[in-house]
Amino acid sequence: MIALRIALGCTLAAVMATLVACGDEDRGETIEIRFSSFGPAVVESRAGEAITITLRNSDPIEHEWLVGDTAMHERHRTGTEAYHDEVPTEVTIPALETRVTTVTFDEPGDYKFICHLPGHEAYGMVGVLRVTDG
Repeated sequence: MIALRIALGCTLAAVMATLVACGDEDRGETIEIRFSSFGPAVVESRAGEAITITLRNSDPIEHEWLVGDTAMHERHRTGTEAYHDEVPTEVTIPALETRVTTVTFDEPGDYKFICHLPGHEAYGMVGVLRVTDG
């Protein structure tokens, strides 16, 4: 029993050391897409901090996760891009699939994330990536 406690204590110490060492790495968040909504609807990051976003689509239909300023969203509302997979702030998530992206915003502010597929924004597929001072 004592050997088990020592082994568990050593394992816990190793895990804690790894967590401390990983403190400088990207921060991560998961956004669930279900019933054509984002959850959580607000995600926070710090200016200059890389944040890895896991986008899990539980819906039987495709969605988009486009995050940026007002001008970027205006372009996408009237744009013709059918699929997004090359820009970290523009991701298409097929039905019942997961995608991962890493984004960094250098300026504090609220950056909306929206699904611009027809009718989805009006239905409420909107959230905020809140970037605070680093």
